Amino acid sequence: MPLAQTAIPSRPDRRPRPSGATAARTAPAADPRGARRRTRLTASAFLAPLLVYLALFYLYPLYRNIELSLKDYTVASFVQGDAPFAGWANYRAVLDDPTFAPALRNTLIFTVGSIVVQYLCGLGLALFFNRGFRLSATLRALFLVPWLLPLIVSSSTWAWMLNSDSGIVNHFLAAAGLPRLDWLTSPHWSLVAVMIANIWIGIPFNLVVLHSGLQNIPAEVYEAAALDGAGPWQTFRRITFPMLRQVSAITVLLGFVYTLKVFDLIWIMTKGGPGTSSTTLSTWSYQLGFGSMLPHFGPGAAVGNLLILIALAFGLLHIHIQRRQTA
Repeated sequence: MPLAQTAIPSRPDRRPRPSGATAARTAPAADPRGARRRTRLTASAFLAPLLVYLALFYLYPLYRNIELSLKDYTVASFVQGDAPFAGWANYRAVLDDPTFAPALRNTLIFTVGSIVVQYLCGLGLALFFNRGFRLSATLRALFLVPWLLPLIVSSSTWAWMLNSDSGIVNHFLAAAGLPRLDWLTSPHWSLVAVMIANIWIGIPFNLVVLHSGLQNIPAEVYEAAALDGAGPWQTFRRITFPMLRQVSAITVLLGFVYTLKVFDLIWIMTKGGPGTSSTTLSTWSYQLGFGSMLPHFGPGAAVGNLLILIALAFGLLHIHIQRRQTA
């Protein structure tokens, strides 16, 4: 009989296993170029929607507006796309037009006057609500109503209130024994009328931004000023206003850009009249491009580009001042 087969025990593997440091050295090294490539691809994926949005709604309209201002477009050539090249002729025509000087003057008065009054009123209201009384939040929310209303509603309401015959403003003036004013039909008061409406609409924006800036000022600074015996005016001049400088600069810049291009408010209330008494560059650009049966697309686009240059110059000046202050 064959011998019974016995199981031979297997010998344990006596080969030394690599230690932790040896295993780490034998692991494949990470590819830094691949990691950087993946990071760039991820960043590009997040930036792509923003770039597409800017290209479609900013760069292309700007390119089209520049093209319109450099060609002699008519209604037929605008449809067919075969307008002849005019160069700087449209800009020369705009600068030589007798409407340019009053439109530029009205634009500066309307913009600067609105910004100054809006900022001062917004700052005063922000200081008032920063005291933190019981109904502070409720009243501050009510002040946002003019900012939330559609502009066509606000403009129509102010046009009715300032009406020469049936307006409520003239009714109060007559009740106080003062003469009635032709707010919307007088060349002396039409620009003032649209400024009043624009100031009323812009005050809530200044209030919200400046109140947020006041909330970020540490209370310890005011406590130290009170211990040193500083009064309310000294506290405002030495602490509050300097620490609001950055917020104030942003508020003024945004207000300038917004007010510079205000069109619908003026157009609904006065249509730039009577004459050119309330005509600004924005309303004049619309009148040239769409306000007549024979539109002048090239000069209208040229006026729009001048508005862009003014806003760009103010923005660059703001950046220059900010850099000097932070240097």
